[in-house]
Amino acid sequence: VKRLWWAMAVVVAFCGLGERLYAHPAPFSFIDVRLTSNELEVTAVLHVWDVAYEYGIEDPNDLLDPAILRLRASDLGRLIAGRFELHADGNPITFDDWSFPEIVSSRQSIRLQSTVDLRAAPGHLQLSADLFPYDPNHQTFLNFYEDELTAQAILGGSERDYEYFVGSRQGTIAVLQRFIPAGGHHILIGPDHLLFLIGLLLLGGNWRQLLFVVTAFTIAHSVTLSMAVLNILSPPARLVEPVIALSIVYVGLDNLLARGGKDVRVWIALLFGFIHGFGFASVLREMGLPTGALGWSLFSFNFGVELGQLMVVLVVAVVLAQIRTRSPRIADQIAVVGSVGVIIAGAFWFVERVFFSGGVA
Repeated sequence: VKRLWWAMAVVVAFCGLGERLYAHPAPFSFIDVRLTSNELEVTAVLHVWDVAYEYGIEDPNDLLDPAILRLRASDLGRLIAGRFELHADGNPITFDDWSFPEIVSSRQSIRLQSTVDLRAAPGHLQLSADLFPYDPNHQTFLNFYEDELTAQAILGGSERDYEYFVGSRQGTIAVLQRFIPAGGHHILIGPDHLLFLIGLLLLGGNWRQLLFVVTAFTIAHSVTLSMAVLNILSPPARLVEPVIALSIVYVGLDNLLARGGKDVRVWIALLFGFIHGFGFASVLREMGLPTGALGWSLFSFNFGVELGQLMVVLVVAVVLAQIRTRSPRIADQIAVVGSVGVIIAGAFWFVERVFFSGGVA
């Protein structure tokens, strides 16, 4: 009998807890950012459950009473301001003047606003928010407006930040300033892409030949970069990265086996450039592409990559041309030794990416 009573007690307790948990709505809030030429308005809509937790109110519905809200949560704006940051073109925006909390009964929520005057229209906004840290599942829905809704995002879990590029001339300039250096930086610190490009230059040639090689590589990787970013075709990195390593091995082997034969470097650059484009795309996606400026960000990143490539081509091609002019024999030795080095590096990366980085298998 005692066991039966204990079992019934556990069931009742569980049902009561289940009812309480079930009554808790999906944990989320809303932040609307409205931007005009001379002011920035932020509206926060917060569910009464979260606000009640912050103020130790047992029944969240009590906050739907204006008298209780006025008494217990009058400083809600100050609370939110401490967990919400907004930067315009790198400069912090301070929201001091929040409206008094307004009850939105239909949504069981509380709404408050704050407006800041701007000296100049920004091109780039950086928003960070962790409104209710007590709940790891809490999500904040972001909406950006410029006359109309222009972008949406969700912050929650490990995602705390979001970048927004304004749809104006200032926004376009901000995109260019952000993604052109990023593209150049990536090609200069990406040893696999650089080694592939240098391998194509080791055999030398006139400027017309080298221009065709670089142009073929540029066209190819630009096509697949765009396709991947636009989600038209996007193979997984575990397949792309090993193939990029194999492309480096192939360039070195072609240099050794085809010396004095037909120059097919343009076709090699074109073929494997398609693969390298998917590698560029993975980096660009990790940066977080602005949905409202996708075209400009894609163009800017690509342009930065081309500038980086041009720097490498000019330096390597000029140095090799000078060596070949003074001593063709030494230039040939450099081509052989360099090609062997390219093969070894490519083979090392292939083994590493397949067997130690969760590659093809």
